[in-house]
Amino acid sequence: MSKAKKIFSNLRVIILLISLVLAIISIHPNPFAKGVAIRNIQPNSSAADAGMVNLKPTTPPMSKEKILRMNNVPINTEQDYYDFIQDLKPNQTLQIKTNKGLYRLTTRATDGQIDLGFKVYAAPTTNIRRGLDLQGGTRVLLKPVEKLSSDDMDILLANMNQRLNVYGLSDIVIRTAKDLSGQQYISVEIAGVSEEEVKELLAKQGKFEAKIGNNTVFIGGKKDITYVCRSADCSGIDPNYGCSQVQDGWACRFMFSISLSPEAAQRQANLTKDLAIITENDDQYLNESLALFLDDVQVDTLRIAAELKGRATTDIAISGYGAGATQQEAVYNALENMKRLQTILITGSLPVKLEIAKTDALSPLLGEELLKNAIIVGLLAILAVSLVVFIRYRKLQIVIPMVITMLSEVIILLGVAALIGWNIDLAAIAAIIIAVGTGVDHQIVIADETLKGEITQVYNWKERIRRAFFIIMAAYFTTMVAMLPLWFAGAGLLKGFAVVTMIGISIGVFITRPAFAATVEILLKE
Repeated sequence: MSKAKKIFSNLRVIILLISLVLAIISIHPNPFAKGVAIRNIQPNSSAADAGMVNLKPTTPPMSKEKILRMNNVPINTEQDYYDFIQDLKPNQTLQIKTNKGLYRLTTRATDGQIDLGFKVYAAPTTNIRRGLDLQGGTRVLLKPVEKLSSDDMDILLANMNQRLNVYGLSDIVIRTAKDLSGQQYISVEIAGVSEEEVKELLAKQGKFEAKIGNNTVFIGGKKDITYVCRSADCSGIDPNYGCSQVQDGWACRFMFSISLSPEAAQRQANLTKDLAIITENDDQYLNESLALFLDDVQVDTLRIAAELKGRATTDIAISGYGAGATQQEAVYNALENMKRLQTILITGSLPVKLEIAKTDALSPLLGEELLKNAIIVGLLAILAVSLVVFIRYRKLQIVIPMVITMLSEVIILLGVAALIGWNIDLAAIAAIIIAVGTGVDHQIVIADETLKGEITQVYNWKERIRRAFFIIMAAYFTTMVAMLPLWFAGAGLLKGFAVVTMIGISIGVFITRPAFAATVEILLKE
């Protein structure tokens, strides 16, 4: 059997090849992508009125809605988009064709400029998500003025997500962090938004109101809403209705209980006593709904049960629906809708005051330049390492597999990042370089042990590889332990570096380096 056949029939090489194929599928390179992707949609704008909804962060990013044509004019690049909108006039009808639908909107002018109500960026060419360092945006590190329990922190994060989504923002990353002293932080990253816009949103605590018509029934916070049930005994899928099949799939009804203060209950009684009762699907409701407003933006409406008419009831049940193609999907959507409502009702303002500890703003132009430089430096590093290795060994049987292994590690690592939706920023790029550099060290150990055994004839081939991997595993566990403090260092801002490094060296130790060892063994073995 030829050496090539032996290499490609080796189990460790087969595992590497399968991993590479899966990584490329995950990355999904598409260098010829056309159109511009919609980053976010502003509420109460022309785009929102036309039915274009706020887009939540997605994985992969290529699932973002992309504008393809405007008034039948092809939009292939950002420049095409801006060239088109500069000639628009106020109150002009505009037809927008996207990869997900067709919209008609009427243009508006803000401060003399046409504002369609959304921001765009170049359509992504891969599923790899770029961090703020590489695409521009703002990162804010917030510090609670008092220590929060895990439950309070969950409420705070859910509330911040809800508020930022209300303002039409997407590409949001909100996560908790701690420094080595235990101080709590919240890191907020928003792509394509200026530092001033983010500060304005996060500096105010906001407000929540529930209204019937133009009259406020209750406001967010414990003054009016004394309790919102989140436990299984008083929240979940409504046992009296459950799930049922509908024309397009399944629908499930959720319910949870809340408690109002006596003052809020009396306001509700006064505002509902003169409302009419209507019947829908054998259920009776009042002819006015309860509208929920977050920072003066309506986020939901709830039907009011007929039995609440004119009654100062402090304990009431909130219900709603979730739909899906399958019963499981409907249950999931119903519970997600329930959690969203619970978050809104618990408090429309942030439960604790936050201080801005640090802000970083990066321009898209700087991000593009950093990405280009990072790619150039990475390729030069691989070339330099390859040259040094060739000078050291003078054997292409070692140099070529080593270069292929380095490139394979980068591809697989990027594939994993695309799969889990991890942002690639400067810290992640540094981690990739560290992981590849560690891989080169390990491959040199393998090569040296192999060549030493070839010269001395003391050890058989399996013994040589075993000795090399004993050294590699010792270094691997040392590096993994060393990364753990970085998980928390710098208020968690180095977490990306630690995560990517740990994933990278794990890929190397368990996938690429065993394949390298097998390849070198076959090529050098007479």
